[in-house]
Amino acid sequence: MPLPPAPTKRAALLSADALDAPARSHSKAARKTEHSEPDQQPVALELFDSRSGGGKAEHPTAYLNKASSHAGKPGAATYQKHDTPAPSRPEPAAKAKKPKYTGPTKLFVLDTNVLMHDPMCLFRFEEHDIFLPMIVLEELDGHKKGMTEVARNARQTSRTLDALAGTSGADIARGLKLDTTGHKEAGGCLFFQTKVLDYSLPISLPQGKADNQILGVVEALRKEYAPREVVLVSKDINMRVKARALGLATDDYQNDKTLEDGDLLYAGSLALPTDFWTRQSKTIESWQQGSHTFYRITGPIVGGLLINQFVFFEAPGEPPLYARVTEIRAKTAVLKTLKDYTHLKNAVWGITTRNREQNFAMNLLMDPEVDFVTLAGTAGTGKTLMALASGLTQVLDDRRYTEIIMTRATVSVGEDIGFLPGTEEEKMGPWMGALDDNLEVLGKNDSGSGEWGRAATNELIRSRIKVKSMNFMRGRTFLNKYVIIDEAQNLTPKQMKTLITRAGPGTKIICMGNLAQIDTPYLTEGSSGMTYAVDRFKGWPHGGHITLARGERSRLADFASEVL
Repeated sequence: MPLPPAPTKRAALLSADALDAPARSHSKAARKTEHSEPDQQPVALELFDSRSGGGKAEHPTAYLNKASSHAGKPGAATYQKHDTPAPSRPEPAAKAKKPKYTGPTKLFVLDTNVLMHDPMCLFRFEEHDIFLPMIVLEELDGHKKGMTEVARNARQTSRTLDALAGTSGADIARGLKLDTTGHKEAGGCLFFQTKVLDYSLPISLPQGKADNQILGVVEALRKEYAPREVVLVSKDINMRVKARALGLATDDYQNDKTLEDGDLLYAGSLALPTDFWTRQSKTIESWQQGSHTFYRITGPIVGGLLINQFVFFEAPGEPPLYARVTEIRAKTAVLKTLKDYTHLKNAVWGITTRNREQNFAMNLLMDPEVDFVTLAGTAGTGKTLMALASGLTQVLDDRRYTEIIMTRATVSVGEDIGFLPGTEEEKMGPWMGALDDNLEVLGKNDSGSGEWGRAATNELIRSRIKVKSMNFMRGRTFLNKYVIIDEAQNLTPKQMKTLITRAGPGTKIICMGNLAQIDTPYLTEGSSGMTYAVDRFKGWPHGGHITLARGERSRLADFASEVL
């Protein structure tokens, strides 16, 4: 790969610690600040258009955790920034605090699906009050049995209600104070339906259906507490449509959303402006270390960079630059050029990358200092193939990990095929068609060893790959494993946390998914566990993310992705 123009300062002018290129934290206090403030985000300095330079990359400093449009909206929350920024992240600019809500408090009526989706939702409505119809408690009781996520959430909600009702001085008639169990952020009260409410609904709505009874309760409360605003909160779209048709105020539960807009998701790469070398010509410093070149840059552009973010410069008639941010200190950043996996001499298990984003992803997958990698992209962008190829190389050739563990969310696209016979691995077999397809591609690359040699290689490969179900992950610890989580977009944030926290010393986790193909009910692009992980891990020195843009499967698959 051709290198950019020669530097204007000699390497001898640099301090000794400049040669220490890999990312690192510089104090315990700084690390503590990073972990205690996971929502801290760098703020853009508006130096240039992030799309210039031939790349279509989202600016990483967009406001990701936007609060609701007003304080009364369910789930509204203010994400405050810490006064002392960690040295491995850019210093955030001052951000105006959200004005404190001073209007009249609202009364939120919760649907059952909200309680079963987030058991802690009772404490997410700030100073506003919550009302639970009696039919909601009946539905909770009907869903509490079983080992599913919904049943566990229903049981946890019931325990929370029991704790609130059991506090000293609790009076259900006057409302239960929500801050009595230690949740000081909840300043409202919880009310139960303790009497028969008078309401009238259209004859077309059957009176015995639970959803219609909840709508009747909202209608009665609106009349009783007028002019106070009564809002129905539900995850059910049809429920909200019926409420609006009856003239009732309704809203979705917003607190579980990491992003309000999926287009603001951190892309992992950034296009440098066309005048980048001109602006940096007097201040840039560079040095060589092994096969990599390092560049130390300064200026306002550093405020928009994150650790392990990829930057690229592509301009007609000038040598391109592909690098990764390895260190950020105040207003300076260190860029490290990448290994070119598009060249055949750097092939990984016979696989070479075909575009810029795939090369970025392979640099993350092959870096032993990166423990957590997220790959997002549409079908055919090479996520599974690259993850398997790099895993096999590091397990069988480099002996860096002992084996590959692969799992995925078992959410059906169509009808469920019922119970499957066999062991855990045999039951997961039908869900792992992508694994078999990619192993077939990787096995064909060994063309010089003959039929017997390929058969032996395939047997060796399959002996080092274990297929596990996520249902049995709780309590496990993986030591020196290479863990691949496929279809991660179908995981909730709680499930994603459960899987990532299984990692022991020496383990690397790769999460792959397509946020446009979410099959889990009540899960959206903004509330998916994969979106949650990408947003929380960005800027961590041992984690990285790349959004793969171009499909490489076939011209038929690419055209179908565009037009269908």
